[in-house]
Order: sequence, then structure tokens, then C-alpha cells
Amino acid sequence: MSLYPQIHAFLSRHKSAALCIVTATDGSTPRKMGSKMLVAPDGTIEGTVGGGAIEKQVIDDALEAIRTQKPMKKFYHLEEDLRMECGGSVEVYIEPFGQRPRLYIFGAGHVGKALAGFAHQVGYEITLLDFRAINFSEEEKANYRFIHGDYFETMEMLDFDKNTYIAIMSPTHEHDFELLARMGKKPFAYLGMIGSKRKVAKVKESLLSEKNYTQEEMDAVDMPMGLKMAAETPEEIAISILGKMIDVRNKKLNE
Repeated sequence: MSLYPQIHAFLSRHKSAALCIVTATDGSTPRKMGSKMLVAPDGTIEGTVGGGAIEKQVIDDALEAIRTQKPMKKFYHLEEDLRMECGGSVEVYIEPFGQRPRLYIFGAGHVGKALAGFAHQVGYEITLLDFRAINFSEEEKANYRFIHGDYFETMEMLDFDKNTYIAIMSPTHEHDFELLARMGKKPFAYLGMIGSKRKVAKVKESLLSEKNYTQEEMDAVDMPMGLKMAAETPEEIAISILGKMIDVRNKKLNE
């Protein structure tokens, strides 16, 4: 039975996965070319590429592919590499899919909403956070999540990993500073804060002296946030920020 019709249901349950396909075999092997297996981030599988040691190794490699979001082709010599009596060899192509980069926008003002609108079009999973009551259109409500409340309470509801993009643009300097101080200690793919050169200089000085930031941690933050361009309107500023995020995202995929 083909595994392809089951992919949608598998993704609905697990959000992301890796598809493993036996692309070549030589000698005696437990499964033949074309055998397929889906692997979820928690190690759950559907289908099989052979069971035993070969399957365990493919699952481990699939989890690494999901973590890095990079496809890979692996070659396994069953006796030499895995101590399996079959004695043959197997080539497996592993492709991760389904995991969208998540974008947390702290501040749902004009720039924040513009950034959310553009980022949605290029595949980001978006969460807007603000303590203010913000009105959203029906289309906006369908496209991204809004969390209303205190930034420092609601941020505890969020998950952070190396696929997380964070844009800080709250309505106050105090919020921006404290958010950055906390966000910089979490895992992320991208972290940026909006602001003038004067604001950024003051924030850098304060983080180094008051929040135990290292210079390396400081250098990992994009501020002022976005590409260096003469952006003026909220939409133009949002485009410059998204452009920087896309640059970071694509460079990570090509590393």
C-alpha cells in the first residue's frame, strides 16, 4: 500500500516529519528499493524500511534531518555498519517537510501587522503579541494567532528553538529592552529589535553592564532591525525586516 495518501494525516498529528525512501539496494536486504517510512519529531513512525538496526539508524538520521531541515542521502552497509546478518547495503533518501519557521512579533502596531501580512505570504507561522486591544480583519484572524496580554506573562506560552524568528517592536523602549534581555538567552534563528541608532547604543550598553550579556550574544541580535535601506512607511520598514529574515533563513538552509 502506498504511503503517500497517509502523509497529510501524519502531518496533522505531528506538524512536521521526514519521508525516508529506500533508493537503492545491493545484496540481501530486509526491504527493497521504493520502501518508505514517515518519521515524526518524537520518533513515531509509519511504514518501514526494514526493521531492526537499519530502521533504528534511519530514524536517528531522520530526526537529525528534521532538526536541521536539510535533506540527506545515507548509505548503510548492513554487516559492517549495523552488524546485521543480511550482509547487503541500502541507500536511503531522507527529506524533512512540514515544519514552517515560527515568527513571534512583540508589538501589533502598524509595522508589526505589516510584517505579519508579508511574512504570511512567504510561509512563516505567525504569532502577534500585544497588551493593547488590537482590531483584526477576518482575513488577518485566519492567517495568524494573536495573544493579548502582558508580554512577560504571555511569552511563557511560547516555544523557542533554532527555527524561531523574533521581532521586537513594542510601543515602549522599556518593554523592548526587557524583552530583548529575556529573548537573547533563548534559542532562536533570528532575533531583532526596532529602534534608532541612539536607542540601540543605549540598549547594547545596558545589556552588557546589567544583564550579563556577552559580546557574542550581543552580536547575534539584529538591531536596528532589518536591511540597511531608506525605508520610511510601516510597509517599507516591514519589508526591510522580512528581507533580513529571509536572508538569515536561506543562509541557514544552505550551510
